[in-house]
Amino acid sequence: MEGPGQELYEEGMQRSLDPKGYEDPGIKSSRLSVGEMSRAGAGTGSPLHTWRARAEELTPLRQYLPSRRGCYDLDGRRREAGAPPEQARWRGAGQPPSVTDVDLEAVGSRRPVSQRDTHEGYVELHELVMDSRKDLCWMEAGHWLKLEEDFKEAGHWGQPHLSFLTYQSLLEIRRALAKGAVLLDVTATSLPAIAHTLIDQMIYEGQIKPQDRDDILRTLLLQHKHPSEAESARTMQPALLQRSGTGRAETEQPLLRTQQPLEMRRLAFAHQSPSGATKPLLPEKVPEDAEATLVLVGCAAFLEQPTLAFVRLKDAATLDGVLDVSLPVRFLFLVLGPDTPHVSYHEIGRAVATMMSERVFRRDAYLAESRQDLQRGVEGFLEASIVLPPTETPSEELLRGLVPLQHELLRRRYQGPEEALEKDFLEELRRKEAVAEDDDPLRRTGIPFGGLVRDIRRRYPKYLSDITDAFNPQCLAAVIFIYFAALSPAVTFGGLLGEKTKGMMGVSELLISTCVQCIIFSILSAQPLLVVGFSGPLLVFEEAFHAFCSDFGMEYIVGRVWIGFWLILLVLLVVACEGSFLVRYLSRYTQEIFSFLISLIFIFETFSKLVTIFKDHPLQRHYNVQAVVEPKVPEPNTALLSLVLMAGTFFLAFFLRKFKNSAFLPGSVRRLIGDFGVPISIFIMALVDFFIKDTYTQKLNVPKGLEVTNLSARGWFINPMGINHPFPIWMMFATVVPALLVFILIFLESQITTLIVSKPERKLVKGSGFHLDLLLIVAMGGVAALFGMPWLSATTVRTITHANALTVMSKSSSGDKAQILEVKEQRISGLLVAVLIGVSILMEPILKYIPLAVLFGIFLYMGVTSLFGIQLFDRILLLLMPPKYHPKEPYVTRVKTWRMHLFTFTQIIILVLLWVVKSTPASLALPFVLILTVPLRRFLLPRIFYDIELKCLDADDAVVTFEEQEGTDVYNEVQMPS
Repeated sequence: MEGPGQELYEEGMQRSLDPKGYEDPGIKSSRLSVGEMSRAGAGTGSPLHTWRARAEELTPLRQYLPSRRGCYDLDGRRREAGAPPEQARWRGAGQPPSVTDVDLEAVGSRRPVSQRDTHEGYVELHELVMDSRKDLCWMEAGHWLKLEEDFKEAGHWGQPHLSFLTYQSLLEIRRALAKGAVLLDVTATSLPAIAHTLIDQMIYEGQIKPQDRDDILRTLLLQHKHPSEAESARTMQPALLQRSGTGRAETEQPLLRTQQPLEMRRLAFAHQSPSGATKPLLPEKVPEDAEATLVLVGCAAFLEQPTLAFVRLKDAATLDGVLDVSLPVRFLFLVLGPDTPHVSYHEIGRAVATMMSERVFRRDAYLAESRQDLQRGVEGFLEASIVLPPTETPSEELLRGLVPLQHELLRRRYQGPEEALEKDFLEELRRKEAVAEDDDPLRRTGIPFGGLVRDIRRRYPKYLSDITDAFNPQCLAAVIFIYFAALSPAVTFGGLLGEKTKGMMGVSELLISTCVQCIIFSILSAQPLLVVGFSGPLLVFEEAFHAFCSDFGMEYIVGRVWIGFWLILLVLLVVACEGSFLVRYLSRYTQEIFSFLISLIFIFETFSKLVTIFKDHPLQRHYNVQAVVEPKVPEPNTALLSLVLMAGTFFLAFFLRKFKNSAFLPGSVRRLIGDFGVPISIFIMALVDFFIKDTYTQKLNVPKGLEVTNLSARGWFINPMGINHPFPIWMMFATVVPALLVFILIFLESQITTLIVSKPERKLVKGSGFHLDLLLIVAMGGVAALFGMPWLSATTVRTITHANALTVMSKSSSGDKAQILEVKEQRISGLLVAVLIGVSILMEPILKYIPLAVLFGIFLYMGVTSLFGIQLFDRILLLLMPPKYHPKEPYVTRVKTWRMHLFTFTQIIILVLLWVVKSTPASLALPFVLILTVPLRRFLLPRIFYDIELKCLDADDAVVTFEEQEGTDVYNEVQMPS
């Protein structure tokens, strides 16, 4: 390969253009040099001599050229290659560092200098071909060490030359990179590990189908060969990869056309060494600290469009049997696509390799932190390139006219910034990073109660604005809406709570508890947008604990007091240890199982109560009708009317919910009707029952004024030592177990609700406080138990509705999608809602007319609508559908169907186990069994499923909804029932 012409070329370029050994960018990138260098080695009048003279004229450009070695620390100070960071100091007092390669190239890359070291680059291009034995393999088609070297048909390596690229190939790269897989800082150290990670990402991004995973994996792990006199990429036929199972002959089918290199023979070096070596003498030329880039290109018949994947390893790794030189690989490009006459994958591969051999783009690749950074690098490469129009071949004299333009492009690409501007930029960047890190409410400080202190310091300085921001008509409208949204569940759950606890707690206690706790929370909380209330999981626990106390002859209401004491101790311990960070480990897997279970309990309990009504009032021919209704005497038509009221309430509320998301009526009217769907349904069906005078239905038991629900059994203060008989001392300590379970329920729902409302898409600017809010909610619940009132938690649906009602949206005149302007983050709306709920305690003359069957309908509505936001429910329905009717969701299209069903079956098995636990005397252990799904998901499932499959099946991909549109629903954002 290396002859006298090559030596003259390299020595001449090094002496004339760059004493430090780096060729002049004008020669590296100019379209002029190839034709003239084709006659390198001639005499004094040769083009090489002309170029040397030209190089002397371009000497001033040398100041813009990057040197060969060195990198920068984060503070922007230069250090030499191999020198530790502490040695990077200014060379003299008051003398700023000189502008060097990193200064120059950081401008070319358009981003701040990083701590990541960069290295000289070596690139190999491997193409998928078919060898003489009709086996697929990767064959090296060329390599780049600043310049391109390819293997000639004569059986030897050619001279290094500039790469001439087609504009189409550069466009294909830019287009494919916008949608291709980009993996940065992958920790893999072997080609199989890299291949697995890359294929997972390509499946996740929809570039390839899951069923093609094994075929592409086998292809990536094929043998890598290097050209010799016997075989090379020019003598082998390009292969067309087929999907497995299509037959061996078809799999080995070569392409109908062969890829010819773009360079014309007249552009090649005329004088080749007659004794050219079959292998390049690369080890002598490659710098010691160089890192390699591997570019793989090939055709796959089962792909619909060209795909590009970019991998940057965190640490360069030596891939045995891949490269022709012993160098660690840092970058890998994969280009695959269907065989099409309009796309040349050989040229795309050459373009990628040329870009990676260009120093500024390579620096972009080292410093890139996202896909957008790589795209900007490609744009910068294109901006510094020149395209020759498709005219007749111009003479060399005409081509020289492009030199001034090329020099100007290089000047822009390598021009360095002013040191002061760069220093200010870096300081500003570090300051923003420090602020961003400090704004993370789940970041642990390592100090007892450190998270609580940070929440207070972050939120309370904005207290005055929490009041002034409420002076807005939108806040008043939100108060009216949220009042009904909070009152309906309070009345519903209050009536059901009275049924479950035999009147020990009911509507009165729940309304007062909601009023008092919401007032305190609105005044002291870190996130006042949260709506505190009673929810389904807490109702299930109250029923289970009441049944437990009844079975063992203990006073239920006294046991709750001791649970409250333990709750206060537990929350102090968790907040002191900053335990709220544990919410990060609650994946969708656990949330969906819990919410699905609660929804099933809601639905089951509704029909269970309806069956009880039919048993107490059966359908029969004759009834012994009394003037006054007696408890055990059947009444005519009671069961049928209860069924009508329950079904009517459910279907009416469900219809109004769907109507809200329909296309009928103006949006404001439609949303008004839909938002008040539940109270409208309760009012209409209660009115129907009111006008049916001759049929008895059981009504809601509401005490007058501030009386407790069961005045004969308890008062407003609960004696911790017992009411009718002493409470067992051992049970005082044993209640720590149910207290832990209640804490888990409140922790799950409150913290997940805070996560949902704090999503960046909602653009809340005042922040949240996980530790402070958890302390307030649990501590208030613990104190409330001393007065016989329910403990509460943050409710998901009501909180999201509250945040949406306070969100100000803006829609442009061109009809673009609505954008969020601001959110009225204030405390007054929650405070007024709490006061109105407290006033509702005096609504006994109205509430006493509400039939329990109507509340059962709302209970059924809550259970059914909660299912719609659960991916587990969707995947269960897919078990009954043929695959051709499956939706185009990532967990369907990027995961094999049987593996998706296997994942669903694991959740169903856990659901069955939880239902069995719930149906036994050990039902109190339900939250504890649920929390065991966290280690199951983190440690067992990764051994069964690929990471890419878990990423698709267990991703938090709920879309934040700011306004109601046709086909969208706020419940789709909810993963916990409320």
